[in-house]
Formats: sequence, structure tokens, C-alpha cells
Amino acid sequence: MLSKQRSLASAVAAALVAAGLAVVTQVLPGTPAAAAGSDPYSFRNAQVVGGGFVPGIIFNQSQANLIYARTDIGGAYRWDQATSKWIPLLDWVGFTNWGYNGVVSLATDAVDPNRVYVAAGMYTNSWDPNNGAILRSSDKGATWSTTALPFKLGGNMPGRGMGERLAIDPNKNSILYLGAPSGNGLWKSTDYGVTWAKVTAFPNPGTYVQSPGDAYLGDNQGIAWVTFDKSTGTAGATTQGIYVGVADKDNTVYRSTDGGVTWSRIAGQPTGYIAHKGVLDPVNHLLYIATSDTGGPYDGAKGDVWKYNITTGAWTQISPVPSSSSDDYFGYSGLTIDRQHPGTIMVASQISWWPDMIMWRSTDSGATWTKIWDWTSYPSRSFRYTQDISAAPWLTFGNSPQLPEVSPKLGWMNESVEIDPFNSNRLMYGTGATIYGTENLTTWDSGGQINIKVMAKGLEETAVLDLISPPSGANLLSGLGDINGFRHTNLDAVPSMMFTSPVFSSTTSLDFAELNPNYVVRVGNVDKTATPNTNRIGISSDNGATWYQGQEPSGVTGGGTVAVAANGNSIVWAPAGAAVSYGGGSSWSSSSGVPSGARVASDRVNSSKFYAFANGTFYVSTNGGQSFTATVTSGLPTVGTVRFKAVAGREGDIWLAGGDTTGAYGLWHSTNSGASFTKLSNVQEANNIGFGKSATANGYPTLFTVAKIDNVRGIFTSYDGGATWLRINDDQHQYGNIGEALTGDPRVFGRVYIGTNGRGIIVADRVSTTSPSVSPTSSASVSTSASASTSPSSSTSPSTSTSPSRSTSASPSSTAAKACSASYAISSQWPGGFGANVTVTNTGTSATTSWTVKWTFANGQTISSLWNGTYTQSGANVTVTSLSYNGALGTGGTASFGFNGAWSGTNAVPTLTCTAT
Repeated sequence: MLSKQRSLASAVAAALVAAGLAVVTQVLPGTPAAAAGSDPYSFRNAQVVGGGFVPGIIFNQSQANLIYARTDIGGAYRWDQATSKWIPLLDWVGFTNWGYNGVVSLATDAVDPNRVYVAAGMYTNSWDPNNGAILRSSDKGATWSTTALPFKLGGNMPGRGMGERLAIDPNKNSILYLGAPSGNGLWKSTDYGVTWAKVTAFPNPGTYVQSPGDAYLGDNQGIAWVTFDKSTGTAGATTQGIYVGVADKDNTVYRSTDGGVTWSRIAGQPTGYIAHKGVLDPVNHLLYIATSDTGGPYDGAKGDVWKYNITTGAWTQISPVPSSSSDDYFGYSGLTIDRQHPGTIMVASQISWWPDMIMWRSTDSGATWTKIWDWTSYPSRSFRYTQDISAAPWLTFGNSPQLPEVSPKLGWMNESVEIDPFNSNRLMYGTGATIYGTENLTTWDSGGQINIKVMAKGLEETAVLDLISPPSGANLLSGLGDINGFRHTNLDAVPSMMFTSPVFSSTTSLDFAELNPNYVVRVGNVDKTATPNTNRIGISSDNGATWYQGQEPSGVTGGGTVAVAANGNSIVWAPAGAAVSYGGGSSWSSSSGVPSGARVASDRVNSSKFYAFANGTFYVSTNGGQSFTATVTSGLPTVGTVRFKAVAGREGDIWLAGGDTTGAYGLWHSTNSGASFTKLSNVQEANNIGFGKSATANGYPTLFTVAKIDNVRGIFTSYDGGATWLRINDDQHQYGNIGEALTGDPRVFGRVYIGTNGRGIIVADRVSTTSPSVSPTSSASVSTSASASTSPSSSTSPSTSTSPSRSTSASPSSTAAKACSASYAISSQWPGGFGANVTVTNTGTSATTSWTVKWTFANGQTISSLWNGTYTQSGANVTVTSLSYNGALGTGGTASFGFNGAWSGTNAVPTLTCTAT
């Protein structure tokens, strides 16, 4: 029976191609699409723990255990002492302001510890479309306000480990300074970061450019850090002594002695290097700087550590290994002092790849040093530490190096090393992969070993490039930047090891055989200079538990995308730098009829059928990838990123998402193997599509998309094949730049895995335990193509049962000076639950400052959650009032709020009253 279905589907596709190239068709609904409702989901991370660069760890200087961490692409975190876990603070950052997840600096207020500030912005070049911003919080990061800046910031740019660039006056906390990149100089705020002005008296905006003319390396790295000498002020009065580090090898430290009115280069300072860090000891009146010959964080071959005596004006070189020595092959960073014992200082190598990073400790203000490890008889070393990576065992990277190297390493890119100001025994330091720390630091001084362990629980910083969820075996396999990827058999446990054999620098694509899920293929990027014998393809026959290396076609430069036949007997690979090829992993032949760089996917039923897309054209192969034929050549996106997938169990059923605002953008569906596509009119923009378990037995899979629907950006689900959509995230769970990877779980209804760019793998599960009401509908109601395939593998799709007329109820209008009306619409409904939206309109002749909507439920309905308003419910009576940001409405202006509720039996629409002030 299956073979007949496959034969018919292939014949229909071939007939359509023979008749001419099909175009995209669009079926418009007979009535306007109603606003999308919501289906609340819970969110958590699939546990990896760490996985990215942590350039800054910041301890509050007046409140114990108040600690923050900043990341280059994954936002900011606050430490929770009770659970020894980091709490993410910027998950509210959304699709349009995704660059705010690049945190170039963070400042926590010692005068009012509730206040915390973030200097946010991902890139100083065109990659980030927005300018930078100062994010302000008065509740330790629970909520935020934003001040846009007139220039860009570079949380993921070169030099991002220097700092901190953002600093608060420790005596008068309304004053803040920000060191800007790109020649924008020094900026100041006198109103708690609300407004900012350039410090025109500051003389040097920086000069260091790593590689002039390069799109990424060619920016002036600007001003690196700001620090205050608290001893030069009193509570409530402006601190007089302020020190600023500048990315200028000849003029790297400036100061003001009059509260920022005038500035001058400090006389006698060292030259030839950039001061990455400036740490001030106000007790002994010393300024320490750690310098390197580059801005980092990946490089740096020379540097020094210096001490400046503020009282005498004398500079003293205190480098553990001076730059004049041939043993100095690194720059310095990671500078800290023990606030309980200011004569104790520590510094780290900014970058020392071999044999490991180095950390030094001095208890006499830098006169003498001890080292965290020492050479004994080469290649052996002695260690002042033990290391526990049980919280993230993958930190060995699967390596078994030869001495003198060991695995795991202490780290690299060690820009932040911080001693707890309230606990001399606690130290935390950031690396390119995690946060390490110790709680017995002073044991170092008595000749014992400190116990270093992973302190990154809760901090999930991986960039997710692909996700797959097979129907059997592990629930989730991931492709990640930098650390390969993982096989998760338990989402709440960190896997014992990343993918190895081969080890990629990044896994770009994975696929499995739909009819044999044990067969999995992954492809990725490899540094052939460092590992010339590593190929860019790995194959597994045990569901990703173990891997062996495949062969490469000639000319490959990167992983690209890969597709596996439904039965696992063949692979189609579209690598970077080479032609699309087909084969079995050990030998390859070039595919014809499809351009290099195309994205490829397999049919999930017909093992001979593969699909490809490139530059607005869709391609189909019916002979295992040997040759492709173009089917649709117009109507699909020609610009922007496009992703497409085929549905399991339904031959020729394909969904395609992508584009951008300069051209076609949205979600398309084909039921005839790509011979034609239908654009869904109820989806404005879409960036990816995923499939999960159906809401009903043998029904259509649940759809998930990262999209814009009804002018709202979010993550949406459809239980009825795309006829209706429900938003599953809220404004506090947006995760910035998402959509690169997305898949539902075919075994767990309502579960979706969402890939982020820096916040790891998000696992979202449906909150309600009641299944949505889904009933079969004709295929016409699911926006099928006018030229859809007649393949028997097509099937009807379910649709969500909503209130028949999407009933609305409006409050009486008024022409008073301040008046309003409110309309109530049931947006979605399922057994035991429903969603509703209320729109408030200013019907008066004057602007409002606030509004209140009231109603009485007639059938015992109750509200479970409500957004964009504050509500109370007493019995049947409900009162909803506006929030600070949506109460002010001009004449004719509107605001809206929505809610989810419970019902049984009858769900009548109530009558609303609206009052305005």
C-alpha cells in the first residue's frame, strides 16, 4: 500500500513539472482573520550549563551575595545564593531589539543595591540594526526601563572583556559614567541613567583598532573602563577622583581630581600596551592596571601589571612575568583585590592557550607572587588546585591531551577574576566556556590546594544552530556553536559529553532517518589548519550515542545542511564551498540541477525523494538526490533566510518559512511535494517551522512557528494545521534572536524546543492539562494550494473549536470629555478553558490618563491569568485597570488586554462598562 502511494505521488509531481514550473498560490480566507489568542506555556532550559564566554562578573560592594554576570550574546544574570544558581534577567528582550542581549558592561549600585544598570548592544557595525541602550532597574533586574543611546555598543565585539565601562559614583549614585566605543568618547548621566550627555572635556576617545577596514575587527575599541576613588568623596557628594582606561597604547590611563570637570593623562604611565582593567584600592590609595598588547579576548601575546601610588604619583611595575621576559607570551587581565585585605591581589593571563591559563596571587601588593601551577620537571607540573567539573562534564571537550596539557583546562579568555568583597575565600572567574570558582581561596596562602568547581548552574549561553527530536531514542539532539552539540535523554540533566569523533567547532545541521531513527548524520565547521584530519561529517547508527567520521566531497569549506533519506540508505549534503552531493557518507557524487549553497531536506516517507531551496526557487529530487528539478520559481522568498521541513508520515507535505521585510515573508505550505505552495494569509512573517505530536490520535501534527501574527511577534502554535494560531510565549519570555532552530517533540504533546542565540535550548511545555478541542475539517479550510497534489498520502487536518462567531460585547460609548468603551472577544476556546481579548477605545473628547473596565460573568467563568492590565475578581465580578504604559489614550486611541480563563457548560459574553479618568 505504501509503495502505491509513493508511486502515485511521484507521478503527480512529475506531471506537474512536465507541464511547466508552478507558481505559489494564495488562498485568502472568506472572513478577516481574528486576533490570535494564547495558550500559556512554561519555559525552562535543556541543561548544558555554560557554553559561552563570560566577560564580566560583578560583585556589589555593599550587599553580600549580590552578584551579576554579563555575557557577550546571552544577556545578564543575577546570582541566587539560596540555590547557587544564576537567574536570567533579559529574557524579555525580543525580536526587534535582540542586540540588547549583548552586554558590554554592567554596574550594580553600592549606595542603593536595588539599582542595577546594563550597557546593551551587540555590534557596533551594521549587523545590529539598533543603537545601544542603557537598561535601568530599581529591583535588581526584575523589571527594566530603557534609555536609547545615540551610538552603537558592542557586547560581542573585539575588546568586550575589558572593563567595566559602566560605573556608578560610590558616593553620589545618581551619577554614572559610560565609556563608549567607535570614537564616541566618555558619557555621563546625573539622573540615575535616564539621560546622558557626552563629557566634552574628556580628551581621548581611544585609538586602538585591531584590523583597520575589517567589518568586525575594524572599530576603534574606545574607552575600556571607569573607576572611582571612593575615598575622595563623602556620602551624597560627588566623588572627586575618577580614573578612566582608554584603548590607546601610548595614553591608556586618564584621571580627574575635580569630579569630572577636567581630565588629564596620568604622568609617567607605562606605554606600549592597553590597560584592560583598572582596580582601585581606596584604603592604600593605589590604582592597579593589567595590560595587554591587544584588546582581546581571543589574542594577546605580551603585557604587564602596574601599580600607581595616588599619593606620590609613582608607577611601579609588578608583573608576575614582565613583558621583557621571553616567558611572557600572554597579556594580562582578570585583575582583582581582596576588599577585606586590600594588599592581596590576583591577576590572570588574558589568553594563554598552552599549556593552560595562569593565575597569580600576591599578599604584599604585588611585591611577590605565587602561581596557580608551577613547572616541576618538564613536561610535569605541580598544581595549587583541584578541579571538579561534575556539573558540566563536557568541559573536557572529549580531549585526552599529552603532558604538559591536561583536561579539563582552567580556562581561556580570562578577562574577569573576582574575589568576593565579603568573603576572602570565594572567588569566581569567567572563561570562554563557563564560570569557575572556589570557596577555599585562602588555602592557597598556606600551601594547600584550592578546590575549583563549575559555578555556572542556570547560566545557559549556547548558540543553537539546529535541533532534531526523533520519534524514538533520545528526545533531543542539538547542533551548537562552539561546543558541537548534545544528545539529551534527560532534559534536566547535563549530558556526560558533547558530540565527539569527529569534533566540530560548530555543528550546523543534523538529520535522522524518519523510518530508522537510530541513523543520524551531523555536519559542521572544522578548523582544518588545527585538525587537518577531521572531516566535517559525523554518522551515528545508535541515535547519536556514538559517532564515526564520514568522508568529504572535494572543496568543502563548511558544514552547510544535510538531509537523510527516510530509510537511512542515502544522504544528501549541501556543504559550504562545494556542490550539493549525494552518497552514503563514504563516497559522494555531485547532484545535478541544484545550485551550491542550497538548503536541503528529505521527504519523511518516500526514501527516494529529497527537496532543496535556493534564491527563491524550490527543487525536488525523486531519485535519491542524483538530480533535482525546479518546481516553484516565483512567489517564494528571494531574500532573507528560509527554512523548510517535511512532515512525518505524510509524503510530499512541506512547510516553508522565511524571507524578510524587503520581499516575500511568511509561511507557505505544500501538499504535493513542492509542485506548488500556498501562502498562509494569517501569518504575516515567519522565521522557522517545527512539528510536534498531534492533539488527537492520528491527527495532523501540532505546528510551531517563530512568527509575527496579528502584529505580534512571538512563538505560536497551531493544533489545526495552520487554520488558527495561539501565542505560547509572553513578553517576559522572548529570548531575543530566536528562530535558527525549532522543533516540536513527536512524543510529548505540546512540547517544543526553541533554539536561541546565546540563551541555550529552551524547552516549552503546555501549561494546561486539558487537551484542546480539535475536530476534523475539510482540506479546503487549511489553505491548500489550488494545484495541490491528489496523492493518497494527503489527509484532512484538524481545527481548533472556537466560539462560532467569535462573539464580541461592547460597552456603551459616550461623548463626555473623558469616556471610553470596551469590546470583548473570545479568541480561543477548548474544553475547560478559553482566551479572550478586550479592546478599550477613548470615545471622549479629551485624552485619558487611565481607564477601568468592569463586567460580571454569568456562567461562573474565572480568570487564571491576565496581561496588559491589573485585575481583581470577586465572585463573578471582574475589574481591570490600566497599567502605567497603556492608560494614556488620545481621542479615538485604543489599548488592549487579554486573559485566559476557565469555563464549563456555557461561556456567554458579558456586558462591559468602561470608565476613564
